[in-house]
Amino acid sequence: MNINHDEEKIVSAYEKAAQDGVDPRCIPQKLENPVPEHDEIIYPIYTKEEQANWKFLYNRQMQFLPGRACEEYIEGADKLNLSSDKIPYLKELSHIFYNSTGWKVARVPGLIHEQNFFEMLRRKVFPSTDYIRTKQELDYTPAPDLFHDIFGHMPLLTNKNFASFYQMFGVAALKAEGMNRKYLETFHWFTVEFGLIRKPEGMRIYGAGIVSSHGEVQNALSGIVEVKEFIPENIIKQDYDVWHLQPILFAIESFEQLEQGFKEWTKKAGLV
Repeated sequence: MNINHDEEKIVSAYEKAAQDGVDPRCIPQKLENPVPEHDEIIYPIYTKEEQANWKFLYNRQMQFLPGRACEEYIEGADKLNLSSDKIPYLKELSHIFYNSTGWKVARVPGLIHEQNFFEMLRRKVFPSTDYIRTKQELDYTPAPDLFHDIFGHMPLLTNKNFASFYQMFGVAALKAEGMNRKYLETFHWFTVEFGLIRKPEGMRIYGAGIVSSHGEVQNALSGIVEVKEFIPENIIKQDYDVWHLQPILFAIESFEQLEQGFKEWTKKAGLV
């Protein structure tokens, strides 16, 4: 991608925060060499404390999800055989994805450069870390860890409409330049990370940033948050801050709407 000087000034919210000295782990890493994918992934040797951290996080979040998370998320977590017993093996999760939606998992060292990230999505590969936050960061960590990646993101990748949308996102992002890059980042934030979905039984959560966060899972449906309609042209221009509980969220009517709405917007923007 050719980037002019104006485009160089357009940085992600995470990059801006990192530049401001908030947390160096939020500076995306550029992958210089191939990373392990699918059968190449090896299960790390986790300490007892790391396994205990997973168990604590899993059990704490699961008690909040009934009546809050959408059934597509719950069904996905069941398909992945997620439990509090042990930290999941990325290779085993990769095989479940491949057999359901054709996706695979890659093991990455942390937050990766957007170009690497989008290229993986285009190839239907989800980049996941395999380290877990420390005991001191159980309530909040700004850097992505395996709990956020596995518990937050992976269940919905078993859903065909969501998986199709996410692969399409990678394709569009690789083509985007200038403000379209910023728009896509914002769209990702308010859908993949902090999306809500309307159900006959009420508003439900599907965004990974909500379901994996102790504070956000209680905040999102509290009545304090302003929930707006899913209109891509409005979503991409909505401001947000990555370091605070979200005051504004957007709700889709279905994952078919998410897939179709994104397809229509990217077509108008010349990204597909």
